[in-house]
Amino acid sequence: MNKYVYMAILCGISIFITFGTRYIPFALFVRGKEVPGRVDYLGEILPPAMMAILVIYCLKGLDFTSLGGFLPELVGTAFVVILHVIKRNTLLSIFVGTAVYMIAIRYI
Repeated sequence: MNKYVYMAILCGISIFITFGTRYIPFALFVRGKEVPGRVDYLGEILPPAMMAILVIYCLKGLDFTSLGGFLPELVGTAFVVILHVIKRNTLLSIFVGTAVYMIAIRYI
């Protein structure tokens, strides 16, 4: 077998796994049935928890020995938080915060 056959097999496996992970929730929680309380709780608590983990991960390497080592990250983060509090639009907050960060690392 050549490498294209292996690539096709790997693509098939990844398609099957992706489809399976998307299908399982619909198979487990049929319409009309009530979703268990634990699943509702996880649906409420996990998204903010994941965002907090991502923020901590992104800011863990701040270098406070120089102004350029931490100021761009803090300015970008502040813009994201302030804009999200004002507009309540996640995509707008992320795009503007990223643009401000890019400008800040260029000029600070």
